[in-house]
Amino acid sequence: MSLSPAQDAPVDGLEPTTAVENRAERYLIVGAGPAGLAQARAFKRAGIAFDLIERHRGLGGIWDIANPGTPMYRSARFISSKRRSAFLGFPMPADYPDYPDHRQVLAYLQRFAEAEGIADDIAFGTDAERIEPRDDGLWSVRLNGGSQRLYRGVVCANGMTWDPQEPEIPGRFDGELRHAVSYNDPEAFRGRRILVIGGGNTGCDIACDLTRAAADTTLSLRRGYHVVPRHILGLPADVFGASLPGLPLRLQQHSSQGLLRLLAGGTRRRGWPAPDHRIYESHPIINSEILGLVESGKIRVKPDVEAFEGREVRFADGSRAAFDAVLLATGYKMSIPFMDPAHFAWSQYRIAGFLTAFNARHRSLFTLGFLAINAGVFGDFDRLAHLIARHVRDQGENPARAEAFRRIVETETPDLTGGLSLVPSPRHAVYAHHPTFRAYVEKLRRRMGWPPFPG
Repeated sequence: MSLSPAQDAPVDGLEPTTAVENRAERYLIVGAGPAGLAQARAFKRAGIAFDLIERHRGLGGIWDIANPGTPMYRSARFISSKRRSAFLGFPMPADYPDYPDHRQVLAYLQRFAEAEGIADDIAFGTDAERIEPRDDGLWSVRLNGGSQRLYRGVVCANGMTWDPQEPEIPGRFDGELRHAVSYNDPEAFRGRRILVIGGGNTGCDIACDLTRAAADTTLSLRRGYHVVPRHILGLPADVFGASLPGLPLRLQQHSSQGLLRLLAGGTRRRGWPAPDHRIYESHPIINSEILGLVESGKIRVKPDVEAFEGREVRFADGSRAAFDAVLLATGYKMSIPFMDPAHFAWSQYRIAGFLTAFNARHRSLFTLGFLAINAGVFGDFDRLAHLIARHVRDQGENPARAEAFRRIVETETPDLTGGLSLVPSPRHAVYAHHPTFRAYVEKLRRRMGWPPFPG
């Protein structure tokens, strides 16, 4: 390939002898998980040239349990239903259960890539080691193996559950201490006393799973959470919720909490701590087993951990208990390891910025797949991917509209909470209420005069 002298010059500290491949008419998508696949489809439909790279040997991101570092475990399944979790215009198979397991989700992603003509576009085993902006507006990319490329723009779709968040707990634990990212199967803990720290959906699912093999299972909770069964009156919980007539938010919360009391008999009576917030103000636990296991004594519930003391753990209520192993189900930090964090807006360890996707500093840098929302995310990744594609296309074909959208990105901060008083935690710093998010994105699409979303 013939390169100009400027392109042959050293870029971002590269060795002078390193050849730089000019792909300046293309966008680079990093990651072939759900977000990267959604962006590839959106670019393809918009006629935008792109390269899609994936560091693993297959697509799917965390949904391929064979990928090193995935948080997936053998019993894992969607916590949102197939009917509310699919890509736009591409429903999950009718023969899938309401809550597909990780194998079925991976197969769905593979079907999506094949149906949309994306599968053959993916460069597997290819990792971005360093990406930096240049003064001329292009992006210099160093890939594994040392190859160098120039790109018109970059979409970071590397996923948000690869970098474990580990709390600092005073003292020392003399048993086995590890993050839940390494959990795979309860057999590894057979006959042992296990403490799971963290009451999110992952922590509750793993605690339920452990009761099949562990001698004793304890779950440490910072607070009480609302527990929603997977099915309500025969429907998946999210489908049931979406079928209710539109009500004011406070009335929705009141009626939903009343329904849960009717279905579950009151969590406090079943040994589960009472929530310190209204429903929807923190991500609820979607689980049909946890309350029964707590009520039967198969899972003990303890408050937050204060300190490790050898094999014992001291809890906030002053009680102590001995354990053989501790699993930290304490979540993940959003990170983009191949770029300087200063290129992005952050809220604690969460990607912020306009809709978590658009960058106020860089016109051709986007982050997709970092949305925290109280619903299945595939369809919302899809909506954002199409917004990105339409804005990129406008940069070449409709500069005036592109500039108008840039002003929105740089100046507007929409309130996507829906009026909820969210629990003050890092997870909820950029949390979105799904109906509010969807309504805002649709209004934005119409405001910009962009065509409807697929499906």
